[in-house]
Amino acid sequence: MLAPLHRSAHHHTIRLFSSHPFNHILHYVSSPTATRSSRKRDMSSAPQVRAQSEQQQQRGRMRRFAPLNPEVRVRLGSGGTAPDLKGVVFDVDGTLCLPQHYMFQEMRSALGIDKSVDIITHIRGLPTQEERTAAAAKVQAIERSAMVKQKPQPGLTQLMDYLHSRGMKRALCTRNFEAPVTHLLTTHLPTHVFTPIVTRDTPDLMPKPDPAGILHIAKEWGLENGAEDLIMVGVSLDDMTAGHKAGAATVLLVNDRNQALKEHDHTNLWIERLDDLIDILENGFVSPGED
Repeated sequence: MLAPLHRSAHHHTIRLFSSHPFNHILHYVSSPTATRSSRKRDMSSAPQVRAQSEQQQQRGRMRRFAPLNPEVRVRLGSGGTAPDLKGVVFDVDGTLCLPQHYMFQEMRSALGIDKSVDIITHIRGLPTQEERTAAAAKVQAIERSAMVKQKPQPGLTQLMDYLHSRGMKRALCTRNFEAPVTHLLTTHLPTHVFTPIVTRDTPDLMPKPDPAGILHIAKEWGLENGAEDLIMVGVSLDDMTAGHKAGAATVLLVNDRNQALKEHDHTNLWIERLDDLIDILENGFVSPGED
């Protein structure tokens, strides 16, 4: 959906970057249904626990941030050794709005490709500019039609209000183009600021699962540790992998098709609703395996 978009409580200023028009269409991973936040691990023996802990450490799965609630920080002694969370990056399709899985089936049908073929790769691989433009237009038409049916995720405004109250930076990193992002934000989050916003139209940045978009956000925010002090929230393997490769902690919002990702090496925590994240951040983000 779009590139850096700046919003204030009473008006919207939108800055779009246009370049690679089809970098960011989302990939969903299939699986069954979800239950509450965080994973549970088999801890049947001490050697097994130690081996698992070492593997998790190597994979970067064990992450911790200090509580955002000042009273909890005082109780814990300034959050212990945990670093401060500096910002949260969100995916858009299926993350800020309810999933619209049918879109991708319609896109593939319009392009004459099956589900094993990546939509972006297919479009970019077409032999002529005329064919690429025509294919891109078909996909955008489907996205425009779907955007008017967008419904916000449960807990969306509660989480954004909370993050605003805590002074937390927020950004978007999406494989969509600008129109659906603009529609979602102006319709469902008119008073909230997300900057920068990285989309498939943002120049010189590879799409997720490449970490470039998240690293760009960290740079724009002037963070000394890159993306290590960020959380990436999303629904797809692309989201989890981009966050993991960037060095960010990752949070999976589960749905009826992505439950297998709860156990993926690139996922730190999982939640059922966006506002589940409020309690986690208030009391300190701790991924499974942490003491």
